[in-house]
Amino acid sequence: MSLADSRPRQDGPTRGRPRSEAVERAILDGVMRLLEEGVSLAELSIERIARTAGVGKATIYRRWSGKEELFVDVLRAAEPPDPELPGTSARDDLVVLLEALRRRGLADRSSAILHNVRTQMKSSPKIWAAYHKTVVAPRRRVGLEVLRRGQENGELRPDIDPELLYDMVVGPLLVRAVLHPDADLPDGLAEQIVDTLLQGLRPVSSPVVSSPPHQP
Repeated sequence: MSLADSRPRQDGPTRGRPRSEAVERAILDGVMRLLEEGVSLAELSIERIARTAGVGKATIYRRWSGKEELFVDVLRAAEPPDPELPGTSARDDLVVLLEALRRRGLADRSSAILHNVRTQMKSSPKIWAAYHKTVVAPRRRVGLEVLRRGQENGELRPDIDPELLYDMVVGPLLVRAVLHPDADLPDGLAEQIVDTLLQGLRPVSSPVVSSPPHQP
C-alpha cells in the first residue's frame, strides 16, 4: 500500500536536500512492509528500514530526525486524513471533527497493522510523545478553537472551560472507539453526540419561571 500521497506535509523548513516524493513513498512503504511481516517497532532500525526501502541511512535522516518521527508519519499516513472544517457554525465543525474521529476508530478496527502499531506505540514513551506532540495536540487545538468561537458568537455557554467542553464532546466517541472496541460506530453517531450535547450547552435565552405554589 502506498502511504506518502496521503501524509500531511510537515511544518517548517525542509531538512537537507529537496524532498523526493518517490523516495519518501519508498521509505514509508518499506516500514509498512516490515510491519506487515510481523517486525515489531522495537525491532525496527533505521538501517533495516533503509535496506528494505533500497535507500541509504543518510537519505532517511535527511527527512526524519529518527525513527520516532518516521513512525509518526507512517501512522499519520495510514489514518484517514484530517478534515477541512466548514466554518459555518460550531455545531457543523464539531460534527466534522467527531466524524473524523469515528472514521479513525473504524480504520483501527479494520486494519490489524494499524491497530498493532498504535498498541505498540503506546508502550514506547518516545514514540507516543512524538505522536502526541505532532498529531494529538494539534487536533485538540483545532477543537478548542471551534469551541471558543462558539462561545464568543453565542452558540455555546460562555461559563464553561473549553478544555472541559472538548473532553465532553470527544469523550463519548473515545469510549466507544478505544475502551469498548466492540461498541457500534454507526453512521450519524457524530451528529447524535453533538446535537445531544448542544441541548445542554446552548445559552439559556430566557430565565425559567417557576409556577407559583398551588393555593388551596
